[in-house]
Order: sequence, then structure tokens, then C-alpha cells
Amino acid sequence: MSAAHPASGGSTAPEQRDPAPSEPPEPGATTSPLWTALGLVIVLLLAGAVSVLTDLVPAVAAGTAIGQVAEAVEYPVYAIALGFAANAVLSLAGLRRRMAAAFRTELFIKVGLVLLGATVNFAVVVRAAGPAVVQAILLITVVFLFTWWFAGLLGLDDKLRALLASALSICGVSAAVAAAGAVEAKKEQLAYTATLVIVFAVPSIFLLPWLADLMGLPPAVTGAWIGGNIDTTAAVTAAGAVAGEQPLQIASIVKVTQNALLGVVAVLLTLYFSFRVAPADGAARPGRFGDRRSLAMLWERFPKFVLGFLLASVIATALGETLSAEQLEPRLDAAKEIQVWALTLAFVSIGLEFNASSIRESGWKPIVVFAAATLVNLVVGLGLAVVLFRDFSF
Repeated sequence: MSAAHPASGGSTAPEQRDPAPSEPPEPGATTSPLWTALGLVIVLLLAGAVSVLTDLVPAVAAGTAIGQVAEAVEYPVYAIALGFAANAVLSLAGLRRRMAAAFRTELFIKVGLVLLGATVNFAVVVRAAGPAVVQAILLITVVFLFTWWFAGLLGLDDKLRALLASALSICGVSAAVAAAGAVEAKKEQLAYTATLVIVFAVPSIFLLPWLADLMGLPPAVTGAWIGGNIDTTAAVTAAGAVAGEQPLQIASIVKVTQNALLGVVAVLLTLYFSFRVAPADGAARPGRFGDRRSLAMLWERFPKFVLGFLLASVIATALGETLSAEQLEPRLDAAKEIQVWALTLAFVSIGLEFNASSIRESGWKPIVVFAAATLVNLVVGLGLAVVLFRDFSF
């Protein structure tokens, strides 16, 4: 999802973050509680429309040629699309900037990510089969580092590099959201990254099962390849279902294992950006890790929602060991429902705040990076799946 200022190999000062769009206000425009309330009503209505479309489109398309594609399209697609459409209408009417205070992308995203932690049980990593854990760690490392290197080679901004690398190596849109909060990326960068995730994920639903069948891969290897390469969970599920029941089981395990590493990567990104990027006030970076000034700077920059994400995951893990399934499932379902709504509001707001001129600045380079990294992911993921799952038996 991106506007980026090309990285010149050196450090750049972090931009000042503002809850309102960075574009100048319209002449004579003022922000008032009434306009803010009206903007919030629009955001809520659009989120409601997203919920309707998410359920309605697959039902209407069921049994048709596009039925599987419609089933795999996730709510971020509808949310961003409706946000874009509303953006265009409100901009033409000269009203969008007046309502800017209601488009609280950062707030909605952080709430959604904390609740996302409650649905990621870290005990899964411990209980998962060894091959799934090894594949997740190796694949995330290789794909992340390649994407980071290649994007840097093409001169992309470090924050956009972080979003692209996280989305490609971990779990698509959710990873991009976490990375955006950790590195304070622009909303346009997040919107661009999420768009690329969806564009590349949908064809993979049919391409990977077809290639696996063409190569005669065993079910476990097929599932591991699908789970490790397709970025969105819904697309992984759809592709696994196309490949068969056994590939679907392994694909789900591998994907959940990758998802569980989301918080770890967010923390590492925070550490990297806190000590590589110069402070906004122009002061020198901390001389060494661990002194008082460096620790204070790290805490100031550290996105507190990451702690919430990790804490929610730990609590969910503990509850999973102490409560029965009948007691636990309703609580997790409620957290998941609120999380989806919070992220839906965030993606709608991203569309409403989107600045087309910023995307034009990014040009073709992020697309080339995404395509090249996807190819690396496919090749390395296939190799790891064959080595780690070739002897797996159900």
C-alpha cells in the first residue's frame, strides 16, 4: 500500500506523524466536531457495507466461474476499494479535508492488531511439527532479507522496504499493518503494499495447486508449499481446498506458524529503525545500545501496540490451557469479530486518506520488487517443503 522518498544509503529523519492528512487544507476549510462526527458516520457506513459485501459476493458467485476467487477475496479489498470511491466523491465535493479528523487509521489499526494477538496462540509454534517451525523461520528470513536487499538496490524508501518484506515473508496484509506501525510508514505505503498482496495472492490460489499436481508433489509437500508462499490466510485456505484435504491441513499449520512470528518481526523492525534512523530533532543517534539515552529513545519510538499484541497472545495461550473449548471459543470469536471491525475501519480510512500523487511517486519499482521476491519465495519455499515434508505421513 505508497509514496516513498528514495533512500540514499544514509539515514533520514523520521517524518512528523499527524492524525490528519498531510495535504494542505482547502481555502476557508475548518475542522469542527460536526464535520468530524459526519466523517465518522461515513466511515462506519462504509465498514458496514464491507461486511455485507464480504458475505454477499461469495454467496452470489457460488457455483460460477469466479466462485473460488470471490471466496478468497478478503475484507481489506472491499474496504480499501470503498474508501477510494468515497475519497473521490468527497474530494470532488470539497468535503474530504473537513472530515479528516474522523479518518483515524493509526488508532483503528492498533486496536485491531492488539486483538489480533488474541487469535494467535503462540503455543501453536511449540506444539507444531518441527518441519513447520523450521520452514517458517528459514523462509521468513530468506524472503525478508532478499526483499529488503532488492528494494534497497532499486532505491526504495526504507519504510516501504520494511512493509514489502514483511508482507511477502510473513502473512500479507496483517504483517504489513504490523510493520507499518513499527516503522511509522505512510498510509499510502500501507495501501500500496496491501494492494500488491491481493493482486499476487488471488492467481496463486489456482497456480500453486496446478503446479504441484504437474510436478507430482506429495500432499504434505504441496500443503507446505502453499502455506509458506501465499500471503493471505483466506487465499491459503482456498488454495489448500483446491489441492485437497491433506494439503489443506499442512498449509494451515505452516501459515499459522508464520503468523505466530508476526510480533517477533515487528519488534525487530522497531529496534532496527530506532537505532538506525536519526531522531527527528536532529540529535545524534545513541552511541551504543544499552545506555540511558538509547533506552529512552527506544521506549519513545517503540509502538506500544506491539506489547499489547504479545500480551494478548500470551493471555490467549494461557486461557487455552485452562478453559474448555466451550468456554474459550465464544471469547476468541468475540475478539476476532471486534478485530475484523477495527481493521475494516482502518482500511476504509486508508482509502479515504489516500493521496494519489504519492503513489505516482513510487512508480513501477515496488511492483518489480514484489514480483521478484514472490519468485524467490516460490523457489525457496518449494525446496524447503520438499526437504522438510517429503517423509511426512498423515
